[in-house]
This record gives sequence, structure tokens and C-alpha cells, in this order.
Amino acid sequence: MNKQISFKEAVTILILMLVMLGWGVIGFGLSPQIPVLTVIALLIFWLQIRGFEWEEVMKGISQGISTAIVPIFIFLLIGTLIAVWIQAGIIPSLMVLGFHMISSHFFVPSVFLVCSLVGLAIGSGFTTVSTVGIALFGMGSTLGINPALTAGAIISGAVFGDKMSPLSDSTNLASAVTEADLFDHIKNMMWSTIPAFIGSLLFFFFLGQSNKATSLAGIAAVESSLRQNFSVSFWAALPIILMFACAWKKVPAIQTLFANIFLSVAMNFVQNPGFKMQKLATLIESGYVSNSGNKTVDALLTRGGISSMMGTVSLIIMTLALGGILMHLGIIDSAMKPLVERLKKPGWLILTTIMAGIGINLFVGEQYLSVILPANAFKPAYKRIGLDPLALSRALEDGGSVINYLIPWGVAGSFVASALGVPVLDFLPFTMFSLLSPVFSILSGFTGIGLKWKQEKVA
Repeated sequence: MNKQISFKEAVTILILMLVMLGWGVIGFGLSPQIPVLTVIALLIFWLQIRGFEWEEVMKGISQGISTAIVPIFIFLLIGTLIAVWIQAGIIPSLMVLGFHMISSHFFVPSVFLVCSLVGLAIGSGFTTVSTVGIALFGMGSTLGINPALTAGAIISGAVFGDKMSPLSDSTNLASAVTEADLFDHIKNMMWSTIPAFIGSLLFFFFLGQSNKATSLAGIAAVESSLRQNFSVSFWAALPIILMFACAWKKVPAIQTLFANIFLSVAMNFVQNPGFKMQKLATLIESGYVSNSGNKTVDALLTRGGISSMMGTVSLIIMTLALGGILMHLGIIDSAMKPLVERLKKPGWLILTTIMAGIGINLFVGEQYLSVILPANAFKPAYKRIGLDPLALSRALEDGGSVINYLIPWGVAGSFVASALGVPVLDFLPFTMFSLLSPVFSILSGFTGIGLKWKQEKVA
């Protein structure tokens, strides 16, 4: 039996796979783990019928998962860091700082800045939109500002914070699947992210000025609750300064996270001398549970812990196992080879990667898969022409996770539309950060500005 997979056969497998994933995630509203596991089972069944040895299938699974061992450990440390940062008052202090930036006369740009800071602090665009975002959206309605414009500013800020935060699932995922260092990945994203941020801020500044005044009582209540229940002070800057210093000195991510966790735990014991080790162990394992009495604060700050990362870890294991099978048995290679062989210029390769991420968002509607699937498909092409994995990881974020918010049937898009009560197609033209990020990433690819090569370009 011929075990060489043809181009048509490989393309058929991938299309059926995308249809099944999209059907499960969009059609039935399932979490992505279930459709991915189903696809793996059916793919293994087909490979057995096709005559492939079971050992080869297992080798593909092992190779795929083996790349995730260190990133999975980093995810567990991220869960720990979120919990101890909340307990020690680091994240609440950042939120208070953000609330002081709210201006009724420059409401829309200040909304963008506050959501950016909160998103950066907590590493979750969903949580930022569904808590602080909802409160700010109500204030915008009081001012009579176009709801779609306010929603665009909220989502843009939340996406920026999520994208650039070392606590973010999607940011860790993009660095993990490309085997790039987390902090190098964040630094490299600035080449497309900072121009997109500035462009968005200017856009909101010119469209979002208001001569009306509004009550900031809701924000004041949240700030008061934070000050009453957490240690809010300038000392909260210490772990953040440490993180930036480690990133600047190129300290590996695991060492940086451990150092930050130890510093944050020490700060907590100084602030709360009666804090017991048993409570610390529960905090690290299960995360922080906020009981402030303020619903917004409790929704924002009940997070973290090792257990909070297990859903993401399970998805990473399954999708990388699927990717390992597709790569090892030549399915992706057979499907992508005709295209990849023509992509010899970095600009076209990055453009194609971003369009692939957008395409998977449209077909499947799941932001994690829009990162993982193109990563598996295009990683050999980046390696062949001498581009650094950081170039791939940035393209994956700019075409994958940030775009999902603009897809009406996407997980992120449908969530924020429901949370804010504004249809996706209404706020889409105003979600400038998500629209500009891929543009600047593509420009980087064609101009070479900020494009990360390995030690030497490959001719």
C-alpha cells in the first residue's frame, strides 16, 4: 500500500479537519478541546486504514507534545504569578493607576488607555471587557457617545493588554508553539504593536472628545474597594521593574517568573505578617478568590493559580499532538509544499501567515487554533529562508488572536458582543488596534523594519 500522501489527499484531510473543528466550535458551541480530540481520533483511525504503523503515529504525537514541555511549565508558573500578584496588591495597584487616567472630556482615548493598562495587568482581554469594560461602556452611554465607538476603544485596549502581557494565555501560546522565548517575543511584537497602539490612540483622540461631564462614582466605588481590600502602594512597581530588568538582560522566562514569584510572596509576608503557609499553598494551587463585596472587583480578581491553567494546558497538549501527527506523517508538508516553495521572500511569507490566521478565524472561529495551525504549517518555511522564530510568533499574534475579536461567530467576537450589547459588525470599524496590528506586521515583512532574522540571512 502506498503510504505517500498526495497533495489532493492532504488538502482534503485538512479541509475536513477545519470543517469538523468549525462545526464543533461554532455550530455546537463546544469548547475547542472536544472537537480537537475528535479530529485526532478520526485521523488516527484513517491512518490505520491507510496502512501507517502505529509506532509512527505515536512518534508523531510524542514529537508534537515534546515541544510543549517547557512552555507548559511556564504556563503553570504564570498561573502562580497571577495569584500572588493579586494577593500582594500588584495587580490592584495597576488598576488604581489606570482609573486615575479616566477623563470625561477625553473619555474615549482614556477608556482605551485604562483598558490597555488593566489588560496588561491581568493578561485577559475577556475579563477586562466583561468587568471594567462594561462599567466604562455605561459611562459612555451617559455621555451620549456612539456605543460602537466606546466598544471599539474598550476592545482595542483589552486586546493590546492581552497581547503584550506576560500573563496572557495567547501570548504564551504564540511563543510556545514557535519555541521562542516569551520575553523576546513580547519585545519583538513592539515593532507592530507600538505603531498600532499610537495609531489607535490618535484615532480615538480625534473621534472621542466630549464636552459633557459624567459621574465617575462607579469607578470611585471600585477604587475604594480595591484600597480597602488590597495593599495599594508604589511598592507594587518592584515586581514589574524586576520583570522588565530580567527581560532587558535576557534572563530566561522560567528564572524570571520564579524570581518574580519569590519577590511577590516576600512582599505579601511583609504586608501580612500573619499570612500562613497553608493559605499560600492554596493560593498557588487554586488561585485568588476575591470577596470584596464589589461585583466588578470580585469578577476581575478571582483568578490565577495552577488549576486555572489546566484548560489551556490540555488544549495545547491536544493541538500539538494533532500537529505532530500532521507534521511527522507528511500531511502538512504535502499540502503546503507547493505554496511554501513559492514563498521565498519574507514579506510574502508573513503576509501568507497572517492571511492563514485570519482564514482559520473565519472558518473555525477559535483564536488558539488560529495560532497553532499556521504555526505548524509555516514553521519550516521560516526556518528555510533564515527568519527567526520570533518573526513567526509575531505574525501569528497579528493574524490570529487579535483578529478573533472581529469575527461575529468567533469565540472572542461573540463573547464581547454579548457582554457589551453591540454587534460585532458595528464595533468592527472602530476596533482600530485589531485592524492596524496586521497592517504594521505586513509592512515590517516587506520593508524589513523590525524583522527578526537568525544570525545570518539565508540566500
